[in-house]
Amino acid sequence: MQQTAISPQDSLVIAVLAAAIALGLTLTTPTVGMQAVIGFLIVLTAFTSVPAALYLLIASMLLSPEIAIGRIEGRGVGGRELSFRMDDILLIVIGVSWLVKNIVYRELALFRETPLNRPIAVYMVICVISTLVGVLNGHVRPLTGFFFVLKYFEYFFVFFMVVNHVRSQQQVVGLVVTLLTIGLIVSLYAISQISTGQRASAPFEGEIGEPNTLGGYLVFLLAIMTGLLLHVQFGPIRIALLVLAGFALLALMATLSRSSYLAGVVLLMTVGFTQWRRPRVLTLLLVVIALVPLLAPANVKQRVNETFFGRQYGGEIKVGHVGLDLSTTERLKSWAYVLKDWVHDPILGRGITGYAWADAQYVKIIGETGLAGLVAFGFIIYRLWRCARESFLSETDPFAKGLAHGFLLALVAMLAHGIGANTFIIIRIMEPFWLCAGLVMLLPTLSAQVEPLIKPQEAV
Repeated sequence: MQQTAISPQDSLVIAVLAAAIALGLTLTTPTVGMQAVIGFLIVLTAFTSVPAALYLLIASMLLSPEIAIGRIEGRGVGGRELSFRMDDILLIVIGVSWLVKNIVYRELALFRETPLNRPIAVYMVICVISTLVGVLNGHVRPLTGFFFVLKYFEYFFVFFMVVNHVRSQQQVVGLVVTLLTIGLIVSLYAISQISTGQRASAPFEGEIGEPNTLGGYLVFLLAIMTGLLLHVQFGPIRIALLVLAGFALLALMATLSRSSYLAGVVLLMTVGFTQWRRPRVLTLLLVVIALVPLLAPANVKQRVNETFFGRQYGGEIKVGHVGLDLSTTERLKSWAYVLKDWVHDPILGRGITGYAWADAQYVKIIGETGLAGLVAFGFIIYRLWRCARESFLSETDPFAKGLAHGFLLALVAMLAHGIGANTFIIIRIMEPFWLCAGLVMLLPTLSAQVEPLIKPQEAV
């Protein structure tokens, strides 16, 4: 393996940064100095090796603290906090380093061409225009709208980082293994909360966690694991995936997230519909479907049952003779509130943060960016599906084919999760989502460059 030497330009930038840090350390406290040194190491890693910085980013996706810096009030249902996390800072650092390197090395392309570039660009332009119109009409606060538009674009930046800097299938495997390892840590953390009697949530979410977010993240990982299990035949890898899936499933139950349960059911149904010609897979799937309701904890069964058979307080919406619970009723009323106002701004909506939230991805999109945003979002999903399917059909390597298949399953599951959550703007779900989207997009170009990741003689 060849070693990449640090260029004179890199050395100059690093020397300047080191000198600035050294000078700063003489003028500050030890605590601030230590933070500055850690920050310098992150900058150094990001500048000299973006692929290495990707591993730091994966670790920070679910294992970094979230710091609230303010709160905005919106229409419909309550307010929403504006916060920063370590991965926000890391993305900024990597982005600045990336831009500097593109300025220094003019031969580098800023964005590698992919079938998703134009759909993403169109969606971004619509978000900006609708938000500017929302500011002019008094629906959006300028500073709040600006920061949230940046956060929306942050997820796409993860995708572009991957497609521009991953160069081998070995890197793909390393990033996926790291992602699943972090998933194991998060699952164990969630399982440890079961004894408290509280709904499980991800680490560093403060006193009030977000079980729905953790549930969506776990369903996404379960989809990726399922895809790999369907194609990778190497025994030890399959055992490891089954163990990981078992922990993730237990953690998913502990979230008591009905939107995540719905996404999980859709995932199982999708696997069943696509694998009906494989008797062993179909048999195992039917066994899982039969056992989960029987072995599920009492609080999980109660959580599902209370949606339709919960205590009625008055004013709940009824479907036929069945009364929905208060939480579901309030969610549906918030949707109706947004859609009622949407008719006044049908094309571009009210702008990003024109509404606080509506607890449904599609209602939120149409409320904030109108029909234009909904069509652009649908175009992105279509291109994602088509590209992932092409990768799946063209791949012969088991790991690559399994990853593409898993992403297809995950895309369907996340679309289902979006019925009851703002899935496609939740950072803890969208960062791993767009990371895997970038990896799947690269598979056809990488597979022709190297030998299969799992050689035939290693399979069982």
